[in-house]
Amino acid sequence: MSDWAGLAWLVVLLAANAFFVGAEFAVISAKRSQIEPRAEAGGKAAKTALWAMEHATLMLATSQLGITVCSLLILNVSEPALHHLLEVPLALTGLPEAAIGGIAFAMALVIVSYLHVVLGEMVPKNLSFSVPDRAVLILAPPLVFIARALKPVIWSLNAIANTVLRAFKVEPKDEANSSFTLDEVATIVSHSTKEGVLTDASGALMNAFEFTEKKVADVALGLETLVTLDEAATPAEVERAVAQHGFSRYVLVREDGEPSGYVHLKDVIDLDEDEYDDPVPPKRIRQLVSIYAGSELEDGLATMRRLGVHVARVFDQEGTTTGVIFLEDVLEELVGEVQDATRRR
Repeated sequence: MSDWAGLAWLVVLLAANAFFVGAEFAVISAKRSQIEPRAEAGGKAAKTALWAMEHATLMLATSQLGITVCSLLILNVSEPALHHLLEVPLALTGLPEAAIGGIAFAMALVIVSYLHVVLGEMVPKNLSFSVPDRAVLILAPPLVFIARALKPVIWSLNAIANTVLRAFKVEPKDEANSSFTLDEVATIVSHSTKEGVLTDASGALMNAFEFTEKKVADVALGLETLVTLDEAATPAEVERAVAQHGFSRYVLVREDGEPSGYVHLKDVIDLDEDEYDDPVPPKRIRQLVSIYAGSELEDGLATMRRLGVHVARVFDQEGTTTGVIFLEDVLEELVGEVQDATRRR
């Protein structure tokens, strides 16, 4: 191979090395939230990119193999060619042949190393970090093609690497971590708000982070703080309670003070006049579901939403009723004060 052909191979190998480096960092840096909508819309590149992100260790093995091969070829093909070309002008200086060979070797090594680090490593790495979502759509498909073409080699390399990790009691992961933890998101929102980049005038965003730390007991109301009605209350008494207190829902309690259900104004407002002085019909009384006081507030909300209830009984470890929780109060923890539609301002 001629020396000029060796220089041509230097350009090709630097470009190949840059591709593998850029693809490696793109797969690691890209966010699923940006790629999934494109994949769901039918984008082939996005689907392939998503597959690559879900098999990150295989992609890393492919990239590292490509980088290693390119680096070795540069040192064994392109560096000697540049070395020989540099010896020609250096021979005109009249220096001893041994000195010329050493100087040419040192200059070739510096030039090749500089080009390899800057063009073959740093530029593609920084590019993938700057625009990871665009980079992964462009670079992941050919990387996946190479990985599948060299499947036996790549899978064996990855299996050996995983075996070494497990020997040190480290469980390898196939998928790159492309999401933020709750604390990281809270920090981002807090910093963005302080810098004026994000507006959270209502406090709803920060409330959402605090919401995840609360228990059902933190929001539950004790029975002694509620306006309750006897379980034998009549529709007329319900309407009088609405007129006097302004609430639309009332917990019904038995003689021993234990809640037995609850009733909403709309449950009795359509009854006939001759039914107004009789106890509320059992079929109009809504059942109270029970939620443990120590449950996460978000789990309590999920239970109430799943069952379609607005009021729930809260109990402690002994099963004793400690109060009730209203869906309205849970939502207030997220969005601020929520007014009962019938409550007086």
